[in-house]
This record gives sequence, structure tokens and C-alpha cells, in this order.
Amino acid sequence: MLVKSFGSAVNGINAETITIEVNISRGINFYLVGLADSAVKESQQRIISALTTNNFKWPGKKIVINMAPADLRKEGSAYDLPIAVGILAASEQISFSKLEEYIIMGELSLDGNVNPIKGALPIAINARENGFKGLILPVENTREAAVVEGIDVYGVKHIMDLVGFLNDSKDLEPVKIDIEAEFQKSVKELEIDFGDVKGQENVKRALEVAAAGGHNIILIGPPGSGKTMLAKRMPGILPPLSLDEAIETTKIHSVAGKTEANKSLLLQRPFRSPHHTISDVALVGGGTYPQPGEISLAHNGVLFLDELPEFKRTVLEVMRQPLEDRVVTISRAKFTVEYPASLMLVAAMNPCPCGYYNHPEKDCLCTQNSIQKYLNKISGPLLDRIDIHLEVTPVNFENLAQTKPAEKSSEIQKRVIQARKIQTERFKKRKNIYCNAQMTSKMIKEFCPLDEESLSLLKNAMEKLDLSARAYDRIIKLSRTIADLENSKDIMPSHIAEAIHYRSLDRDSWGK
Repeated sequence: MLVKSFGSAVNGINAETITIEVNISRGINFYLVGLADSAVKESQQRIISALTTNNFKWPGKKIVINMAPADLRKEGSAYDLPIAVGILAASEQISFSKLEEYIIMGELSLDGNVNPIKGALPIAINARENGFKGLILPVENTREAAVVEGIDVYGVKHIMDLVGFLNDSKDLEPVKIDIEAEFQKSVKELEIDFGDVKGQENVKRALEVAAAGGHNIILIGPPGSGKTMLAKRMPGILPPLSLDEAIETTKIHSVAGKTEANKSLLLQRPFRSPHHTISDVALVGGGTYPQPGEISLAHNGVLFLDELPEFKRTVLEVMRQPLEDRVVTISRAKFTVEYPASLMLVAAMNPCPCGYYNHPEKDCLCTQNSIQKYLNKISGPLLDRIDIHLEVTPVNFENLAQTKPAEKSSEIQKRVIQARKIQTERFKKRKNIYCNAQMTSKMIKEFCPLDEESLSLLKNAMEKLDLSARAYDRIIKLSRTIADLENSKDIMPSHIAEAIHYRSLDRDSWGK
């Protein structure tokens, strides 16, 4: 007898429907075809054990299972449940009338319990797009999938729950999620807040400008000056995730298996902080079976690279294209996968090997040659993609001993949100442009006109500070963001002056 059940295969951050055809006829062998990997083929042993443990008969006949489309690679253990149900239906041990209405996914344990899977959210989106009535998943994955409207999501703990549902002997309640309530719940007091930071007002201001315009930033300063502490507080001042952003971010984390059990959406902006020993594949994504890397996991959030010169040169160079295009493309011989990578890069580094170059009190022990060699570990093209270069100095005792509370992250966030609203209005007719950092040279001419005084100030700064040509556009972009923060329609000389202050590494005198 021939029976069809339905599953889903995740490709990139999207899913594709898989038809699992089970045919039982005269014979004795078990055949699983359709480009399945080892984990899928091993399902036979898990299914036999799960069925026999729960008093079902394993058909002593020829079983042929085809996973169509047969030229699409299937991987992982999530196909155990649809294959097991297909075998039971084809051997007439359960009813198969409901099978065509549902996508079924889940990993089986030997006693019939159903274990969680990866990629529940893209599978739910695919099920809705293909007109399925519902989706049957492990209980741990249901809240994540239930975010998708227009489809019933059922959770099962054991194969017998599913059998009872298909035989109409057991009712399963669809899981419902109140998305608005979830968002309200996420607006809570931050554990790490800018209100805890003593002093460092200039750095806080630079981070506010970076958040308001989506600019990448590098912090340069000696050990103990607070670079890491400040960077970790960055997500708290970024605007809250919109529903579309939350769904897209959750999709990436779901595919990578990074979502927590019984959680619906990721409602906080991601903050990823990989160690400097990371490989280029782990950072960008890839592998034999491609997976999202740290760049994609930081999508719509912050990627923090501490001790930037310590990262391998190849690792830093592979970031150049994703930072520009905001997407990572991984190509293989038979397929290509795209992962989104729209992030803010926050980097931190010491100014020299000993760490005390330009320190107000301690002497630097490094030679000019070793300082230059250290700085040259970061290439010009990569620095070109970082808008703000800021020197961080240690906090003095007077500031540390202050009892007066500093400005909280929530206050800074309000100003950032207001500036982002201005940018949204500015770029509403432009496709894939959301903030000032993404402006092209043509857009800079259109949206950032300068008066004579501002141009004169910029000219003097370029000449006196020996600023490089790459600094010119960056300064104008930054000044546009500073003007937005002050709700100013025009760029004023004061905005230009502040933007010039944020380009330390462009000075030819730096490190000499």
C-alpha cells in the first residue's frame, strides 16, 4: 500500500516541503531513497525500536521510502516522526485520512518520546505558504512555530499522542501566542545599563551616534579603560526589534539550533562576542552542510570583536564583503545559500602591543616600528568600513567616586529612536537603505549639503590633521547622524567638528 506524509527541509533560512512516500509490498528489504544523509538513514533503527516498544508491528515486508524531491539533500534526525507515521499508515495500523493536511516533524527516541528539532519557524512559514491545515511538532518547538498566523500548530510529547490524534481518539489543542503580550514582556529593566558607567561621557556620546546612524565603531584604548564594558551595553540603546526583524532574527537562530526550548520569538537584539581564535568559517558561516556563522547570528544586532588585531588576518578580511552587502553568500557545487548579515560592528583594540601608547600616566615601552606593525594587522579596506574611531582613556578617581547617577540606557534609547524615525522618513523611497551608515556617495550629495562655513572647517581639518581621503565621506555621514540626533534639518559646523573628532586612526600622525 502507498501512503504519503509530509515534512520540510531547511535550506538557508527558508524551508521547502518534502513528500515522504511509503510503499509496502511483497519482499523483505528496507530501502530509503531520495538523497538522505547518514542521520536520516539511521532513523530505521530508532523507528523500529519506537514502534515495537509501543506494541506496533514492524512490517515484515519490502518497505520503500522515497523523499521527494529526490535531488534535494535531506539532513538531520527530524524526519523520524513523518517516516514512522508513514510506515504505520502504509501497513494499515493507523488511519491515514489526515496525513495530507499536516506537515509532521520530530526526532524519535527509542521509547517513542519526541525530541526537539531545528528550524521550527521557517518550517511553519513554509507550511502556511503551501496551504497545509496545520503543523505537528515536538512540544518544545511549538511556541516558536505558533508565531506564524494562519496555521494550527500542535505539540506532541510521544508518538502515541500523534497516533491518537490521527485516529481521532485523542484531541490536541493548537498552541496560540499573543505576540503583543510577548513584546510587552520583553520591555524589562536591563541588567547592564549605561547608568552604571562612571565618567566616559565622550565614549557614551560616540556610541549613541553609532546607534543612531547604524555606524560601525572601533574603540582604541589601554587595558582597563572600559572598552568591553561599554560595548556590552550597546544593545540596550538600539531601537527595539520590529515584528519583521524579530521573525527574521529568530529564523536564523532557529536554523542554527540556538533558540531556547519553549520560547517564541527573540525579542532582544543579539549581541555576539566571538573569541579571537575563531576560524573564518565559524565567523562567516559555511561547513559541509552550511550553517549561519557569527556574522549572521548578529543580524539586527551587534557583533563585538574584542582585541581586534589578535584575530587572524584571513578572518578579518572575509568580513569585508558582508559588512558592505549586508548578506553572506555561501556557494557549493550544487547549491548556493544566503544568510542575512545586517549588523553593527563594534570592535575594541589596544593602541600598541604593550597597550599604553597615548596613556596619560603610564609610559609606552613599544618602538615606533612595533606600534606600526601592530596597527597594520588591520587592513585599510576593513578600517574603511568602520565609521567611528574613538580613543578611550582610563577613568580617573574623581569620576569613579561619583555618587551622582549617570544617564540610563532608556533615556539614550529614546533619542536614538527619534533619530532613526527621521532616517526612515528620509530613505522611504530607497530600497534596502534604512540608516545613514548605508548612504552611497550619490546620496551623500543629495541629503548632506554643506554651507560655506562647514566646508571651510572640513577643509582645514583635512589639511591640518592629514586626514585621508576615505575620511571625507565618513565625516559627512557622521555629521548627518549628529544633526538628526539634534533634530536639525541642516548640517551645522558644530556637527562637522564633532564628526572630525571621531576619526582618530585616519590621522597620518597616529602611531608616529
